Amino acid sequence: MDRFLVSATGHSLNYLPHYVAVEQGYFAAENLEVSEVVPRPWDLVLDHIRDGAAEAALGGIWVPSMFHGRGRRLVPFAQVSNRAPLALLGRQAPDGGPHFDAQALIGKTVLMKGSNGASVGIYLKMMLREAGVDPQQVNYIQDLDAGILSECFAGGMGDYLLVDLPGALTYAAAGKGHVTTIFAVDGGDIPWSVYYTEGMAPDDPRLSRFARALGRGMEWVNAHPADSMRDFLTRTFPALDIEIAVKVVDLYRAQGMYTVPRINPAGYARWQQGIADAHLTAAPIPYEELNDPAPTRAFAPGELA
Repeated sequence: MDRFLVSATGHSLNYLPHYVAVEQGYFAAENLEVSEVVPRPWDLVLDHIRDGAAEAALGGIWVPSMFHGRGRRLVPFAQVSNRAPLALLGRQAPDGGPHFDAQALIGKTVLMKGSNGASVGIYLKMMLREAGVDPQQVNYIQDLDAGILSECFAGGMGDYLLVDLPGALTYAAAGKGHVTTIFAVDGGDIPWSVYYTEGMAPDDPRLSRFARALGRGMEWVNAHPADSMRDFLTRTFPALDIEIAVKVVDLYRAQGMYTVPRINPAGYARWQQGIADAHLTAAPIPYEELNDPAPTRAFAPGELA
């Protein structure tokens, strides 16, 4: 079998089809021995793909975008998460249930992690702009670890806490706030988590084989209610309450978190604008200038899978 090590920036429910593809033997059927590491700090993934210790990195597409034309060529070739797995926790329960109310954030202070990358802050500010709110009308505390910010929020700091959805549901269940927005529902399509390489040939057959197996993992997840995978979820995410895991997976399934491995061109264009507005790039980068579309060509509309 061909080795295919993925160096990931985290271990998350929004990566579920990847873990399923390993469990169900879909990667093995493509003659790939796929394994994962989650280094700390997260940016060691960049060392791993540069030095050949890993075949691919898994994380935000803002990283290849930021490096584009600046000395390193990081090439996204597939996506696993099609929506942002984030939620906004507030002090008061919203009328009518969770929904994104950009106007409610004006003049308020939002706590959001900044120690594990830039995507969380970029995303919220993009959502505000799209809703017609100047991000400068909102205050941010974002240069700290998520754990520290969560403790401070529980102690009274700020008005909102932006975290991953499982974390938000856990805090809400503990009486530490109310879920006011679920961005997997209200946030629209976006290539949140992608696989990218450095130095691999664009026609390397391992990439297409990887994408095919990942696609089978997505199909499997979408065909199976989360309740039927309790044992697998418990083994894969032992620190997460199983009832929360089941709830989140079914919500992700319903909202199109797991679509196909092809990086969605419309979601990509939208996210590129958000990345450019955050000044990580001078302008949005055209799709085929950054990405390698060949490994997922079979998933493009109008072409055979």
